[in-house]
Amino acid sequence: MPATSSSPAYSLAHAKDAPLDPPPLHTRLREEQPVTRVSLHDGRRHPWLVTRWEDARTVLGSPAFSTDSTHPNAPVVREGQPRGPLGFFQGYDDPIHATMRRTLTREFMVKRVNALRPGIARLTDELLTDMTKHNGPVDFVEHFSLPLPSLVICELLGVPYEDHGFFQEQSGIIVNVNATGEAVARAIATLGEYLVELVRAKRATPGDDVLTRLAAQADEGIITDQDAADLGSFLLFAGHETTANMIALSTITLLQNPDQIPYLLGGIDQATASVEELLRYLSVVHFGLRRTALEDVTIGDVTIPKGDGVIISLSVANRDPEFYTAADDVDLARANARQHLAFGYGIHQCLGQPLARAELQIVMPELFRRLPDLKIAVPPEEIAFKQNTSVYGVLELPVTW
Repeated sequence: MPATSSSPAYSLAHAKDAPLDPPPLHTRLREEQPVTRVSLHDGRRHPWLVTRWEDARTVLGSPAFSTDSTHPNAPVVREGQPRGPLGFFQGYDDPIHATMRRTLTREFMVKRVNALRPGIARLTDELLTDMTKHNGPVDFVEHFSLPLPSLVICELLGVPYEDHGFFQEQSGIIVNVNATGEAVARAIATLGEYLVELVRAKRATPGDDVLTRLAAQADEGIITDQDAADLGSFLLFAGHETTANMIALSTITLLQNPDQIPYLLGGIDQATASVEELLRYLSVVHFGLRRTALEDVTIGDVTIPKGDGVIISLSVANRDPEFYTAADDVDLARANARQHLAFGYGIHQCLGQPLARAELQIVMPELFRRLPDLKIAVPPEEIAFKQNTSVYGVLELPVTW
């Protein structure tokens, strides 16, 4: 099936009147052409857009698709952007992917993440206490949803929190789809330079943190100091961008669906189920996951030729009515919500998902327990949503209580 001028243009934009929903065009394609060619911004690449839950899971779980953006027809976000360093292992196939991922596996085991829960609860309490000292309205992003995961990832890595302004600036460039490839590469390199010095400092003064343990692996010859630094860079921006936006968007979602809040507050089991539904409903990876076919692969009734690019729309797949009943509704008690694809699927599934889940399970119920009268301080149409970043969210969120 050759690309044609009728191929729909791939757009990130959510509808202004329904900013928490996936782009309407993608939803329509899921019903009419669940595997279809689309045109990217450059007009030269025509990857396949996959929008059904079953098809998305098949592509993500198949070794016949590569994450390597250097393939000629790879559906890259930005033209001219070189592939990231080895520490940004989500952009590499095995064996590099497996080698780099293995250096961090123990850090995100459930037992180790559970040991972090008291600290997360303490930070949540401190930030809410500080936020409520203001008379309001206050920016929820600035005072709570951004600093919470930033503090957590800094403590986990062993990075000084006083440098958070610096790494948030670099992270903002990395996730901005309008930034040039050169600017993104420069931001990644800048973060890497900052962290390689920290890795070497940890060797001289070890701590109980990820960078110290990565430095030890470098001493064993498993990775280099630069690899350790780049792994830390990847965790630093990935560890706060996604969770910060999930906290803010989840808060908006619950305030728009107040009948769901009592279920969230019903205990740990209910909080756990609630988080899975919020992850399914919001799917904050904005531009989808991108792959390239390594061989001819049939998905549904469409054969994707070897070498063609593929974009998997997580937000649309997670709203698939063939898999989820009333898929566009928020139902915190949904039985099969945990089968969402918000963290991806297969060998590239998000490594840090246990930490993200722990943060959300602690933060969301505590927020509404502490502030039962929380409300958004501006009309809905005045909330500034991010349309140019790879992780969907809000720029700011004025709230009162």
